[in-house]
Amino acid sequence: MALLESTNIPSTLIKRGKSEKNDAASRLRMRESKEMVFKGIFLISSLLSVVVVILISAFIFKEGLPFFKSVSVPEFLFNTRWKPSSDNPSYGVLSFVLASAEVTLLSLIFALPISLLSAIYLSMYAKDRSANVIRSTVELLQGIPSVIYGILGIAIVVPVVRRLFGGNGYSLLSASIVLSIMIMPTIINVSESSIRAVGEDIKLGSIALGANDFQTITRVVLPSAFKGIMTSIILALGRAIGETTAVLLVFGNAPLFPKGLTSMGRTLTMNIVTDMSYAEGVHMNALFASSMLLFISILILNFIVVALTHKGRKR
Repeated sequence: MALLESTNIPSTLIKRGKSEKNDAASRLRMRESKEMVFKGIFLISSLLSVVVVILISAFIFKEGLPFFKSVSVPEFLFNTRWKPSSDNPSYGVLSFVLASAEVTLLSLIFALPISLLSAIYLSMYAKDRSANVIRSTVELLQGIPSVIYGILGIAIVVPVVRRLFGGNGYSLLSASIVLSIMIMPTIINVSESSIRAVGEDIKLGSIALGANDFQTITRVVLPSAFKGIMTSIILALGRAIGETTAVLLVFGNAPLFPKGLTSMGRTLTMNIVTDMSYAEGVHMNALFASSMLLFISILILNFIVVALTHKGRKR
């Protein structure tokens, strides 16, 4: 009887062990199945964004490339006359390209010093409460619709520019001021993260060698965070180049060659928005060709950002 009981106990344990092993294997297969499902969902989501970009690119180029059968590339890029509805139509976008470049660069000149100083303060000096207030304000600025910036520009910036510099106030200077406020959050957020990523040992080492705060910031911290700061600048440029509504409201929307800070003008995006409602035929193709030019510019800026980020990770 004792021998029988002794032989039955291992058999029970073996069955229980097999059962537990089968349950563990079943749970493992279930977990692997769930992981495969989630990986598939993530892959489909990623591919969907790629497909959308490809479709947008294909549509823009499909509509824009036929334009160059009627107008040569040099005439399109280097001619300043835009008269699509005249008896002798002309589709030169040089004045729009220069206006876009001028308003973008001028807004960057206005925004960069303030944004960089703000990022330095937030990352190195601001206490918790003040830092939270400033960060919340910066995030709020980033979330305000561009049309609100344009309305504020009409109500505040345009009258001040008119009073101080003459003209009607709708000008390159007004557009640059409004646009500089719009791109500041991008520069502040990315630059602050880059400056904060600089190791404390590097900062303390500089101070230990006798450098003051100013020398540490200018000669150690900013050079170490240079790639991140450049990334913020390029992202801000991309935002500025593509901005339409706010600039449309304060730049005057005149298809003129910009001659000074108080001159009215029209950017590429403004020209597309202005003419799209009534354009047809070659005129419509010209607007898509302008979109191609913008699209290529944004792609180049994005490639620069990716290259800078990739080099930063390698180091």
